[in-house]
Amino acid sequence: MPSHLHADHSASPSPDPGAVDALISQARSLRGQVDAVRRGAPEEDDPRGRWQRALYDLAVHHLDDLGAHLDRLKQQLHEEAAPQPGTAYPPLPRADGDGAQALDDAPHPPAADVPSCPAGSAEWNLLTDGVTWSDEVYRIFGRAPADGPLTLDELPSWLLPEDQRLLTEMVTACLVDGKPIDGEVRIRRPDGSVRTIHLTGEPVLDDEGATASLWAVLRDVSELRRSQQRLREREETLWRREQAAQAERRLTVEFQETVLPPGRGPLRLPPGQDGPGLDVAAHYLPSATGALIGGDWYDALHLPDGATLLTVGDLTGHGVAATSGMAMLLGALRGMAVAGLAPGPLLARLNDLLDRSPQPVLGSALCCRYDAERRLLTWAQAGHPAPLLFRDGTGRRLTPPDGMLLGATTEAGYGEATEALRTGDLLVLHTDGLLPRPAAATEDGHGTPRELLALAPYFAQGHDARSCVRAIVEEVGAPRRDDDACVLVARIG
Repeated sequence: MPSHLHADHSASPSPDPGAVDALISQARSLRGQVDAVRRGAPEEDDPRGRWQRALYDLAVHHLDDLGAHLDRLKQQLHEEAAPQPGTAYPPLPRADGDGAQALDDAPHPPAADVPSCPAGSAEWNLLTDGVTWSDEVYRIFGRAPADGPLTLDELPSWLLPEDQRLLTEMVTACLVDGKPIDGEVRIRRPDGSVRTIHLTGEPVLDDEGATASLWAVLRDVSELRRSQQRLREREETLWRREQAAQAERRLTVEFQETVLPPGRGPLRLPPGQDGPGLDVAAHYLPSATGALIGGDWYDALHLPDGATLLTVGDLTGHGVAATSGMAMLLGALRGMAVAGLAPGPLLARLNDLLDRSPQPVLGSALCCRYDAERRLLTWAQAGHPAPLLFRDGTGRRLTPPDGMLLGATTEAGYGEATEALRTGDLLVLHTDGLLPRPAAATEDGHGTPRELLALAPYFAQGHDARSCVRAIVEEVGAPRRDDDACVLVARIG
């Protein structure tokens, strides 16, 4: 039964995977064009030529970022499973000198809007001690151009203490061993904010092969890294939620299997002393959507006076709370039935029990008492589908007495109805999740499902209750159901 608190809210439309594919193709095409222009550019060794090559590298880098984000978005549109724990996304791809790394080989960071990553160039001349910064580097450092650029000796003082050693090692390896610089450090600007800077640099050699200066591109990746961190945390949170949901489902299944009688075979009941016994079988059907198990129940109980209690019902909600509430309600139902309460008064007491529950909950129930000596079925319902009676190759829905949902109002009354049964009759009791249909889609417009009525010729052949349950499950057990359900079959004699 769907929760009485449920409301149908329209979800925002998801991006069209076809549109994302088109964007990926455009990004790859543009990336290839930029790379081709970069390869054809003259190899000038002056500052202007190096700056042009840096701009080409930066453009390729941004396109790699964009393509990776779009590719990740495409994956998430086709994936329903939550990401695994500890998913680590490596730094975004950086095009090397010959542009060999393509989008297909790039690591895939989580999908997100691509944050802005301002970049600028800087050069430290070791022969003249001169320093040249582009305007963007001043903006990255939050430093006024009038204050001048930072020397290599001054630069470490702007870094966080834990990053100063890394910068020293990168600069030393570049100037002494000729190794390129490629790493990230964090700076603290005059306003107190911390920025993450990605450095890409190389030594500039003079005619004799000695290091004359250090040239670098500085890229502010603070927003990008924060965005990646937020997405990683979100994926980790989703994974933890999935693990908690799986644990709850396992607990709920174990709880349900402990409370409900076994439903994979016939429910053996002793025959009545002066009348025909009952052949009873039942089955629980989980929802096709894989949601948490709900509060559906079925039960068949031989009473001290020789009668038999047959009942099915459903509480709103899913998970441990619904299953524990079902266990409480089913235990109370069994106790009052053994104490001799008739179906109508029994449902009234169950309504009082739910009405006094600290947690608001609604429930539907069908309570039947079969007197084998008189072959008489006495039953009551609380907002629940009526039993179906199959006899001589036809089926019909029994006319329900008055009865509202359990827990809906205080001091509710529940009427009773009786039905004389014959040997060979077959009763089908089910919860409303078995065949969720509007009234117009039923046989008589009052809730009698066509699929079940169509099984009447099969039931007329005298199959046992277990075979009849199997036939019902095969008929209605398709993925159409979006809620849990129970079905119970009882054949007379």
